[in-house]
Amino acid sequence: MTDQELHTRLDQIKQEINYHNYRYHVLDSPVISDYEYDKLVKELKDIESAHPDWVTPDSPTQRAGAAPLDKFVKVRHPGPILSLANAFTGGDVFAWFERVSRLDERVRSTGFVVEPKIDGLTVVLHYHDGIFVQGATRGDGVIGEDITANLKTVRALPLKIPIESKGPKPPAEIVVRGEAFINIRDFEKLNQRLEEAGESTYQNPRNTAAGSLRQLDPGLTATRPLTILVYAIVSASGNTPATQKERLQYLHSLGFPVPEAHFCKTIDETINAYNQISEKRDQLAYEADGAVIKINDLTLAEGLGVVGKDPRGAIAYKFQAREVTTGLLDIGVNVGRTGVITPYAILEAVEVGGVVVRQATLHNFDYIRDKDIRIGDRVALIRAGDVIPYVIGPIVDLRTGQEQTYEPPTNCPTCGQTVEHFAGEVAWFCVNTSCPAQLIRNLEHFASRGAMDIVGLGIKIVEQLVAANLVKDVADIYSLSEKQLLTLEGFASKKAENLLSSIEASKNRPLSRLINALGIRGVGEVMAVELAHHFEDLDQLSCATITDLEKIQGVGPNIAVAIVDWFKREPNTRVLEKLRQADVWPIEKPVSPQTSDKMRLSELTFVITGTLPGVTRDELKDIIQENGGKVSDSISNNTSYLLVGEQPGSKLDKARKLGVPIIGLDDLKKLIAK
Repeated sequence: MTDQELHTRLDQIKQEINYHNYRYHVLDSPVISDYEYDKLVKELKDIESAHPDWVTPDSPTQRAGAAPLDKFVKVRHPGPILSLANAFTGGDVFAWFERVSRLDERVRSTGFVVEPKIDGLTVVLHYHDGIFVQGATRGDGVIGEDITANLKTVRALPLKIPIESKGPKPPAEIVVRGEAFINIRDFEKLNQRLEEAGESTYQNPRNTAAGSLRQLDPGLTATRPLTILVYAIVSASGNTPATQKERLQYLHSLGFPVPEAHFCKTIDETINAYNQISEKRDQLAYEADGAVIKINDLTLAEGLGVVGKDPRGAIAYKFQAREVTTGLLDIGVNVGRTGVITPYAILEAVEVGGVVVRQATLHNFDYIRDKDIRIGDRVALIRAGDVIPYVIGPIVDLRTGQEQTYEPPTNCPTCGQTVEHFAGEVAWFCVNTSCPAQLIRNLEHFASRGAMDIVGLGIKIVEQLVAANLVKDVADIYSLSEKQLLTLEGFASKKAENLLSSIEASKNRPLSRLINALGIRGVGEVMAVELAHHFEDLDQLSCATITDLEKIQGVGPNIAVAIVDWFKREPNTRVLEKLRQADVWPIEKPVSPQTSDKMRLSELTFVITGTLPGVTRDELKDIIQENGGKVSDSISNNTSYLLVGEQPGSKLDKARKLGVPIIGLDDLKKLIAK
């Protein structure tokens, strides 16, 4: 293929990928599979790697490719980015209508557009010849902050317009206004992941979105599930539609995601439209705090002028407030499936948003301390959409002196074991492997591929075993019988036989797999391999002191304490004894310095990306570890090699930027054979 043909193919691929991003992230209607999409991305990366001078700002590979910034550059907007006056009742809306009608009688015969008022962060997007070149925050309405690199990570934002070849040609210069936000469902998933990892959770989608877009490192922004809706044209070098209804249609035809809008012929109809939006408030994908009523004729609206910083041609009709106050009767705690202990508020019953609330989240124990929330306080409570209500904070002026300062629990409320917490960390944990609240998750992890790799023992069967009371800890897996399994729904002799065979085969897993399977906090696959290199079996590891453990590379004080503490817990020692009795007790000779020197991959760290023919990723990990190497999940300056297979991910780009050597399977074999 000639360079000209290759460049034509490059442009074609970029257009296809941008279109498929639009179908997936904006229309929620993909037309190709993930596999086909990944192939396109790989082809694009291959061409750009061979021709780095061909990389352009609108390339999909540039969404999260910028380096961290030292600070944000100030940007002057091409026009004022104004706020809106508020209305809180239908009477306020009619009063606004009368005021602007007296200024221009044409208002009485014009139409209106009503849109949801999204609770997010206002952004201003600049396009030159259809290419996204700059994005900024609203700031003070005149000057904002340049967050271009961060906005490029938002996949709903088109890097090039129009998205479809049949779309209208955009003006040479066009600046649009929109709202960046996080959908409620994505926000809940994000918090769930953070909670399971023992990290601080976020309070609400709006603040999370705003904070994410003002990160100096675009790589951090890229990890947040941001999206966007565009609803206005700030300026343009050519002609654009003169009504709000037509502008939304025009923006949509260019490929921008736009909000749902109601066209109303009269002011009375705007109230009905507001009521429709309000009634389905809890069904909206995002948080909204009202509806915006706009005069459809934009020339007429602009001619009405501005009062203060509020344009007269539109008004925000706010929803009924969902913030109330009530009494905090007590603070309870829940134990999550990963052992994280989280507090919740027990409240005097109060109606908020049409729902009677008796409990609300308190996020974490640091939140209670930092907000100085006390039992007996009068507290402010907010409920948004279908998310769990949360306590904003206490109303200090109403304190009587009878309020009680709260202290986090010292014992797990489910199993009674003492909880674990380290200074400087947010999370509090129950580390009892037999804790009923964690049993399903612990069993699932124990049987996972990176641990004991018990084929056929997935989450559904784990849930069946727990529900039937057949297992009370991970060691009970090895005492299961065919007779017991046949009592479970969906089990016949062959299925039971296969599962029992898989359980029996797992007894031969190496020590590192068993250490990982135990679920000791802070000990994953890589750390488990390191521990297996230093201790012959679980007996030796259980006798290790904090000082012994801290001598091992990668083991810090908190992990050392967590390991020692885990082996001291009586429920955990009972599980270990049951594993020993079941002959699940691998013994490995620790690696001596002399032996380590002879191991070909000693002191080398590998990261694997893509699919390698004829070998699974777990098998590759075992091969590398058996030869003294380490396998990590993330690329860093400490990575010795990136092992690349077919359809590699973003790790390949990062390795190239850091100068990490890139090898294939044959190269790995040569390293081992040296």
